[in-house]
Amino acid sequence: MLRHRSVISLLSNIHRQTCHLRPPSHNLVRTDYLNKLSRCYSNKSKSGSDETLNKASCITPSAATCKSPINNRGSSHIPANKEGQTATNACPPPPDCAYEESAATQASKNNKRLLAAILFTAGTCYAIWKLQPDKDDGKTGLKPSRKSATVAPAKIPSHSSEIPSNVPYLLVGGGTAGFSAFRAIKSLDAKAKVLILSEEGHLPYMRPPLSKEVWYDPDSEKKDELTFKQWNGSEKSLFYEPEEFYISPKELDQNPNGGVAVARGWKVARIDPYKRIAYLEDGHEIKYEKCLLATGAKPKTLDIFSKAPDAIKKHITTYRGIPDYVELNKIVKETDSVAIIGGGFLGSELAFALTRRASLENPKLKVYQVFKEPGNMHKILPEYLSLWTTNKVAKEGVHVIANSEVQDVKLEGKEVSLMLNDGRKVSVNKVIVAVGVEPNTDLAEKSGLEVDPDCGGFLVNAELEARSNLYAAGDCSCFYDVKFGRRRVEHHDHAVISGRLAGENMVGAGKPYLHQSMFWSDLGPDIGFEAIGIVDSSLPTVAVFAKASDRDSPKAIVAESNDNIRSNYEASASSINSSPSPQNTEKSMVENSATDDYGKGIIFYLRDELVVGIVLWNVFRRMTVARQVLKDDRKYDDLNEVAKLFHIFDE
Repeated sequence: MLRHRSVISLLSNIHRQTCHLRPPSHNLVRTDYLNKLSRCYSNKSKSGSDETLNKASCITPSAATCKSPINNRGSSHIPANKEGQTATNACPPPPDCAYEESAATQASKNNKRLLAAILFTAGTCYAIWKLQPDKDDGKTGLKPSRKSATVAPAKIPSHSSEIPSNVPYLLVGGGTAGFSAFRAIKSLDAKAKVLILSEEGHLPYMRPPLSKEVWYDPDSEKKDELTFKQWNGSEKSLFYEPEEFYISPKELDQNPNGGVAVARGWKVARIDPYKRIAYLEDGHEIKYEKCLLATGAKPKTLDIFSKAPDAIKKHITTYRGIPDYVELNKIVKETDSVAIIGGGFLGSELAFALTRRASLENPKLKVYQVFKEPGNMHKILPEYLSLWTTNKVAKEGVHVIANSEVQDVKLEGKEVSLMLNDGRKVSVNKVIVAVGVEPNTDLAEKSGLEVDPDCGGFLVNAELEARSNLYAAGDCSCFYDVKFGRRRVEHHDHAVISGRLAGENMVGAGKPYLHQSMFWSDLGPDIGFEAIGIVDSSLPTVAVFAKASDRDSPKAIVAESNDNIRSNYEASASSINSSPSPQNTEKSMVENSATDDYGKGIIFYLRDELVVGIVLWNVFRRMTVARQVLKDDRKYDDLNEVAKLFHIFDE
């Protein structure tokens, strides 16, 4: 109300300061009328003072110049025309105030003053509104961010005219797969000119630390700089390369040595594979010779949240990239409670990390983790190991609620209340949905590209080609695995390897995808595992465990390698050709419980008695051995002997 009164007062002052003389409001032929007025409204006395106009000396406009009978002063005066005849349509009488200038000039100035006053008032009101502190409405608990993670990033460059219209190599997507493809292209074509089109507002960066290391460093300055400390304490940037590594999109075409340019915040609307043209959302066309689709994946959510009222949605977010991290990093410093929905990799890592972070910065923060499975990472780990992991997460301080689903969500005062299927209620300030991702294939329908009906993702062959000169890699691709059939993989190592292979094939290598990608997960600096192949808890498993030492942890392996991205190194392993011959010994199926201490070990996943997947639990630098076991494609009578190849019993 106070704001409204101030605006009204300001308008009143402007109105009083404006000359009360206004241009005639009736619909006249203004040029003729003002020309006649100018002949009598410019008289001045010899003393220099304004002279009151003599109405009799004015030539009254003729009736022909009047369009409507208006008398501004409400009098019955009907002027005569120049010939002394009474006008049939009355014109208004001349005003009584003095003029220094002609009416035409004065009217024009008055119009300009009025317009300036309106603009000034509008600007002032907007400035007052912007400077007012945000008020909590008392319903949402936390103050909603004006620039949330869902706000579209700024376009860099700001106009598509600065983006090349013809490039040799076009990469759609600025994630790990796209950047890996650029490196491969540049290694084979030193002067290659590569354009990356990214919907994100940041340069290419790595995602794995966003649920791991970034939360274990309380240094707020590092958070603003988007750097983090690895488990060994060394500092590292989230970005693959600094900004000066890239060249401007508008300079790409003229650079004789080539390079890579990134256009940020730009979306490709469709692609014409036949004409080899990519169309931006504003219609700008980019002709390419080779193109890679590396559009990645987008977070899933639950219907119960997507259909919730906007007041509730302010408390709900997904977690995928840097904008989500920046927003959540601010929230966990201020709020009292957070609920993470999901018990997979992301949900479990994030729950563990936020609880550890709370112990450093915000001890009042309670972290809940809600999921429908019996234990953490239940779809990946055998049940006993999943339950053991859940106990470990709970001991860290996470309020784990397993075997539960959200059936309803309500806004109650300053909190969101989650109604669970078992009748329990969890009230929190923020909800983070971590229930997986889906491939970003929005381009497919408009571009005439095929999407796999079972796995999702752009359908590509073993060379990662969707159409002639058009490739797909990373999370968005569904490729043919020569060993396990058609697959879609969502892990960092696959993004690196598939992006690299696609880049090589864009230059003409023609290689098939033969690599078995690995993935890893860390629950803090002390527990971690690496995996390869088909790792599915519904398969039969055989596990061999040993006692762990201080060297058997993510922290120890990073201290040794100084690299938090474990897919970047694979130590040379002993040849598996020296593996023990099959013996007539009984299989050792490990009997386990959630109370056992699983220091380190190897879990083999079997299909038709063949090893199709392997998890290395707190065992590192042995992935080459695991690859060889899968490649041999043989039945082992005693997997205890195979486990010895991983040196888990070494002191």
